[in-house]
Amino acid sequence: MLAFLARSILLGVVTAIALLLIFPDLRTQMFNTPQVLAPIEVNQTQVSFNYAVRRASPAVVNIYNRRYNAEDRLQLSTQGLGSGVIMSDKGYIVTNYHVVAEADQVIVALQDGRIFTAQLIGKDQRTDLAVLKIQAENLPVIPTSSDYHPAVGDVVLAIGNPYNLGQTTTYGIISATGRSGMSFYGRQDFLQTDAAINEGNSGGALVNTRGELVGINTASFQQTTDIETYGISFAIPYELTQKIMNKLIADGRVIRGYIGLEARDINPVMARLYDAEQISGIIVMGMDPNGPAAKAGFKVQDILIEIDGKRVTDRRNVLDIVTELRPGTDVDMKVLRNGEPTNLKVKIGDDPNGY
Repeated sequence: MLAFLARSILLGVVTAIALLLIFPDLRTQMFNTPQVLAPIEVNQTQVSFNYAVRRASPAVVNIYNRRYNAEDRLQLSTQGLGSGVIMSDKGYIVTNYHVVAEADQVIVALQDGRIFTAQLIGKDQRTDLAVLKIQAENLPVIPTSSDYHPAVGDVVLAIGNPYNLGQTTTYGIISATGRSGMSFYGRQDFLQTDAAINEGNSGGALVNTRGELVGINTASFQQTTDIETYGISFAIPYELTQKIMNKLIADGRVIRGYIGLEARDINPVMARLYDAEQISGIIVMGMDPNGPAAKAGFKVQDILIEIDGKRVTDRRNVLDIVTELRPGTDVDMKVLRNGEPTNLKVKIGDDPNGY
């Protein structure tokens, strides 16, 4: 028995020595200190828009539209709600026209708890914008940047007071820019976004990830439930908002130039039909018989190619140029008539469709 155990032990020792000679790496592993696995590094960075919200949200206010009771003219009741944006430390607030259009009294509630009765400075139905003013000090003003230009794919946040739930922030991207013809009140360019804009968000701020104002939320396409959206919402660009606000503050309304033309955009085929070498301009199809263009000598089939030294590209371009001209101003315009250039002097009128 002892001899059998001795032979087994000897055989095991010989086998171990043979394995160590054949596989030298085993000797290293036997005597080395076991390796301790390094802890896995966890990336603690997370995407957050908290900075932008903290920067912009104090300047977004709740707006309550109040009207007199039809049966009791001394009693005011809240008829609608919306949002607004403090644009100046002087108390100027921008909101949507449709938020305050029928209001007898407008109440503004700030996020710090202060409540004010607002004065209506002016409203513009065409752009769906209105300007209010409150008398207050130490007002938070929405950050803005003239260097920022909205682009498709930019992340944006919509801040407002949907369904009077209190200030709420939703986010999405800019889906498209320059959306025209989407306004309920006239031709208007919009920013399109998939950030949710619901009832009560109207007039609130659309901001970028730095908390800077991108536009004023104005409308959305909604399903029949009137709760969920298709993810298509619109905002009035900041640049246009600023321009309209300044005009409303200065004049109480937006004064737009007017010439009274009905026209079509010109294309290469039409240019050849009208014996015109140049393809940039608009073709006059009709006129207001009492309008400035008719009085200046415009004729049907004239091709308008230049206004006040600026080349004309299309109808939208003409509208943009003319509406910025002050009524009463004499402006030189160049047309092609039967292929020949003709200069006309037009006295700019006041747009009869202004609000």
